[in-house]
Amino acid sequence: MHLPQQLSDVAALTGRRLAALLDAQIQLGTPERLVAAMRHAVLTGGKRFRPFLLIQSAGLFGVSPEQSVDAAAAIECVHCYSLVHDDLPSMDNDKLRRGQPTVWAAYDEWTAILVGDALQTLAFEILSSPATHQDGAVRSALISALAKASGAAGMVGGQALDLEAERLHGSGRCDADHIANLQAMKTGRLIKSACEMGAILGGAGAIERAALADYGDALGLAFQISDDLLDAEGGTETVGKATGKDAAAGKATLVGLLGASAARAALDRTVTQAVSCLAPFGGSAAPLIEAAQFMGRRTS
Repeated sequence: MHLPQQLSDVAALTGRRLAALLDAQIQLGTPERLVAAMRHAVLTGGKRFRPFLLIQSAGLFGVSPEQSVDAAAAIECVHCYSLVHDDLPSMDNDKLRRGQPTVWAAYDEWTAILVGDALQTLAFEILSSPATHQDGAVRSALISALAKASGAAGMVGGQALDLEAERLHGSGRCDADHIANLQAMKTGRLIKSACEMGAILGGAGAIERAALADYGDALGLAFQISDDLLDAEGGTETVGKATGKDAAAGKATLVGLLGASAARAALDRTVTQAVSCLAPFGGSAAPLIEAAQFMGRRTS
C-alpha cells in the first residue's frame, strides 16, 4: 500500500473519530453554534499528516490504528486550533484554508478565537481519558509531550518569533539559523511530537524513541521548507490557500533568504537526513520513509 492510500485511510479513521468526539460535545452542553464552527475547523479536509505520523510510529511497535486514533485525534485538534488562530486578522489575516473559508471568515472573529480555545482544551481532555490508554503513566507522558510541543517553547513561541520578524522590524536576527529555529518551533515541534507520541503509545525504548524524535525533527524542517516553497511557487487553486503572502508580508523564510534553488537543495538534504534516522526500524518504517520523500515533491 502506497502513501496516498495510507494517508487516505488514516484521514478517514481520524475524521470519523473527530466527528464522534465533536458530536459528544453537544451532549455535554456545548453551544450548538460553537460545535458547528469547531466542525468547520476540523472536518473540512486536511491531509491528517500528524495523525498519520503518530499512527505509523505507534505501528512500529505493534499498536493498531484503532488503538492510537484517540491520540491522533488529540494532536489534530491542536493542529487545527493553531490554524484557526493563525488565520485570524490579527495574525495572518487569511480568508481561505483547505479550499474553504477560514473559521473567522465563515463565522466571525470572536467565534474563531473560541473555537481555537475549545479545540486546544479538547485535545488534552482526549489524552486524559482511559479510552486513549489504560495506563495513567502513558496518558501523562502523552499530555506532557503534546503540551511542550504546542506551548510557549514550541508552536506558540515559534509563531511569536514569526510575527516579531514580520512586524517588529529590526527586533532580532534573521539569518538561516534563526529561521530554522523559528520554523522548528512553529511547525517542527508538533510533527516531532506526533512521532514521539507514537513511540510512547508503543512503549518504545530510549534508542527507538530518540530515533523517531530525530526523524521528526528533520521531517518538521522539511515540511516547513516545502511549505515555504509552495507559498513562493504554488497557486491558490492547487495549494488550497492564498499563496505569495510570505514575500508580501516580509516573513522570514529560508526561501526568502537563500532563494528557491538553495532552499530546494536544503530540502533534499533534510529529507535524506530524515530517512537515515529510520535505519534502526528496517523495512517496517517504509510508510514513514515515503512520508519524508513526499516532502520533497509535495504540491499542496
